[in-house]
Order: sequence, then C-alpha cells, then structure tokens
Amino acid sequence: MTKIGRVLLIATLGCTVLAVLIYRLYPILNPLEPLLDGQSNRLLLSNQDQRFSLVSPEKPVRLPHDFSIHPEYQHEWWHVFANVRDEQGQEYGVQWNYFRVANDNRQESGWQNSQLFLSHVVISNAHQVWKEQRIARGGIGQADMIQSPFRLWIDNWRWRSLGSSPLPSQLMIETDTFGVSLQMVANGPYILPGQHGYQRRGAKDAMASYSIYAPFISVNGLLQLSPEMNAIPVEGEAWVSKEWGSGLLGEEQLGWDWFVLHLDNHKILTVYRHRYRNKAPYLYGTLATRQGNTLVLSAQDLDISPLATTTLTETKTLPLQWEISVPSQNIHLTTQALNPNLWLSFALPYWEGPIKASGSHQARGFMQLTGY
Repeated sequence: MTKIGRVLLIATLGCTVLAVLIYRLYPILNPLEPLLDGQSNRLLLSNQDQRFSLVSPEKPVRLPHDFSIHPEYQHEWWHVFANVRDEQGQEYGVQWNYFRVANDNRQESGWQNSQLFLSHVVISNAHQVWKEQRIARGGIGQADMIQSPFRLWIDNWRWRSLGSSPLPSQLMIETDTFGVSLQMVANGPYILPGQHGYQRRGAKDAMASYSIYAPFISVNGLLQLSPEMNAIPVEGEAWVSKEWGSGLLGEEQLGWDWFVLHLDNHKILTVYRHRYRNKAPYLYGTLATRQGNTLVLSAQDLDISPLATTTLTETKTLPLQWEISVPSQNIHLTTQALNPNLWLSFALPYWEGPIKASGSHQARGFMQLTGY
C-alpha cells in the first residue's frame, strides 16, 4: 500500500470511529434532545431480572436515613417544587428534579460505576420559561450525595443542609443564563404515603415504590432570570419528595398524571393517575394535614378526568385542564395551568408546571404529565 493509501485508510477509520462516538453520545452532547421513546422507557421499566432489590411493604421507611442513596435499587428521584411570588405579586413556579438511574447493580468506583445522574431545573411565570438539564456519570465526583451533613449535587447545582435531614436547607442552582437560590424551612411533618411509605403504582406487586413527602415548606430566596437583571426576591410555599425503587414504569404502562394541591384549608391533596394500555387508570392519593394526620385515598375515593386538551406543537397535545373530586371530603376542583408551554424536552421528557384550582376550595400547586 502506498503512503497516500495508508493516510486515506487511517483517515477513513478515524472518521468512522468519530461518527460512531457522536451517534452513541448524541443525547449527552445535546442535553435538551430527548432520548428515543424506547430508550427513555427502558431506563424506567420495572426490574424483571431481579438484579436489583424489589420494593416490599415489609421494609419500613426510615427518616431521615432514607433521603440518602439506595444503590441496591435501580431508580431514585428527589423532587423540589415551589410556588413563589415576587414583591409585585407576580407568580413563578420553580422545580428541581434529580434522578439516579443504575444500568446494573455493580457498585464500582471511578469510570466503572454504573450510575447515571440526570437533573433538571425549570423556572416559569405566565409568559416565560427558563430551563436547563445536566447529565453526569457516577463514581467520579461530578454528581453524588452525602448523608451527613446532607448534600446532593451535580456540577455546581447543590441542595444542602447543616444536618442529616434535608430540611431546613438551601437549594442553589446556577446556569450561564439564569439561577435560583431558595431557603427552605419545614413548618409541618414528613408524610409517608400509602402503607407507611410503601406505595403501589399498579395492580401488580412489582409496580411499587417507596416515597417520602415533605409537603409543608416555607421558602424565600432569589431568582436571577438573566445576567443583566437584578435578582428578584421571592417567597412562597414548596413541596419536597423522595421516591425510589426498581422500576418506575411497567411494560404496559403509558405514563402518569400527578397533582399536588395546597388547599385553602391548609391541607395538601396529592393525586396520582397511572395510565395503562387496554386497562383503566390506576388511581391513588393522599390528603394530609399540617398536624400529620393522613388519609390514604384509593380509586374508590377519587374522581379525576381531563376537561380540555391544549395543542402545544403539531405533534404534541396535552390535557392541561382537569376535574378532580374527593366526594367523601367534599372536595371538587377544576385545575388550570398557569403557563401551558412547559413541555420539557429533556432526556426524559415530561410536562410539569404550576397550576391553580377553584371550586369547593381555592388551591395552588403543580402538575406533572408523562408519556404523552
């Protein structure tokens, strides 16, 4: 082979390798590009080969210990949502989601670590949306969690407290174009939904997870909506939750609809609606008071249905107005999204944003829709 031929061969091989790498890493190199539906669903499917631990009602949830990482389970999810107002009364929604997904159950250090971390931050008002996501490998310090004092981070995004409990705490998120800093203080107890934190998500035993709610939180802080603007002081109320298990979706599950509403009688209503192929939705919820009293709600207690759909793009239509009732508690609500344009095309795509509700009560909160 001539010298020119060898050069051409090496160049061709190099281009081929580069093309393969770009193809494989495309979702990470373009972090706002969603994974293919099949790929994102596989990240969330229930564990079938039992490499990971299964959720069981026999294992009680422990506080604050279970806010830490559980590497023996496949999935883990920390969630913060705040409804806040500025000094002029303008309303904002602030959300931070932090996911841990394991490819297998090996607990290796360094680049052999099988953990993948994904985090999303979103700020919205009635007219604008600020959003960004981060993706990190486990085992190299880019993303992780420390139990005491509580630290949860990915790059320079961090949620931290001075003790082993996540509350009181500070959430600090900085991007190149916007940021948020919130001080969070609990003014009510933690809630363990379902059976002391064990929550069925479908008819099959494998469809279950552990959950912790902190629904009564006061927040204040600053929103930095552009580098050129002064930071905006805000205050309001927030919700913190933690969920973990080995599968967030079943093979026949399409997605879920989730509602959290702070009612004007100081109670918190939480409703889940899991959608399945060729099956009726699986419904459950919780009604909690600031004193720690909890009413577990089953499908027989709940009436929930979409009232109207909104077309966001040529290919995306979502039910953004809902009717939710708990007849035994004289709760009858109609919800409305503050900003419909909150379909978030992250690696794991979903809609999430602030909502209001009217009817038997006035309420504020948030809604999350997946699988549409």
